[in-house]
Amino acid sequence: MNLTDNNSQAQKAKAFKLMHQQSGIFVVANAWDAGSAKVLASLGFNALATTSAGLAFSLGKVDGNGLVSRDESLLNAKDIVEATHLPVSADLENCYGDDPEFCAETILLAAKTGLAGGSIEDATGNDANPIYDFEHAVARVKAAVQAAKSLPFDFTLTARAENLIHGRIDLKDTIRRLEAYADAGADVLFAPGLKTKEDIEAVVKAVAPCPVNVVMGIPNTNFTLSMLADLGVKRVSLGGGFFRAAYAGLQNAANEVLQQGTFSFGNQAIPTADLNKLFGQPE
Repeated sequence: MNLTDNNSQAQKAKAFKLMHQQSGIFVVANAWDAGSAKVLASLGFNALATTSAGLAFSLGKVDGNGLVSRDESLLNAKDIVEATHLPVSADLENCYGDDPEFCAETILLAAKTGLAGGSIEDATGNDANPIYDFEHAVARVKAAVQAAKSLPFDFTLTARAENLIHGRIDLKDTIRRLEAYADAGADVLFAPGLKTKEDIEAVVKAVAPCPVNVVMGIPNTNFTLSMLADLGVKRVSLGGGFFRAAYAGLQNAANEVLQQGTFSFGNQAIPTADLNKLFGQPE
């Protein structure tokens, strides 16, 4: 499907769904605003996603503590959707509420922004009790699935098990949750924090044939796309990786000015004319 010729939400959603069904692995690039979306699209990525971390940090807020509202997140998603012709999936965190009914409402509101997909996670945002109880977590995914299936197009729902990045290093429970989310009808499964070949293989095999997403671009991960493909991974996301890389460039440039009194960073910066050309191109 030629995405440049098929810009309706239904067409983009169908193209995104097909990416998960076709052979081979693919990367969904995480953008944090319209400008980064345009840059990533220009480089050749075929699908984009939002990033809760990138959005929170761009607003000067901490990620993962519920400091970014649902309205802020959906407005950001809408900006990214409208910036390019590519399908976009949203990082919807825990769908911004505890109750299954609220999760369903969030999916329906997300769909109205033009998104091709979105995610729901089982992290509560409460440090004292970071992960929803199993039965409640499954009920929330079921409600999100029901809402996604009620839409008149193929909204790809990703269900996330968050144990591993919240100090609960329990692969058995993580897999149990992913299996239940697959049974509930989730289209893609995701457990951020998988770090070894063996753990990734175990997850892929447990939920097969449901496609699995893994996140890369985090410290001390030495996988390549081909290695992940060999393990059966279908989709790779970058989370806040590109945002952190961009801010590393900002920090390095600023430190050069402050500490050395030099400005050589400008030699590697993208010229203004190139950015004007990029951002001036019609979609």
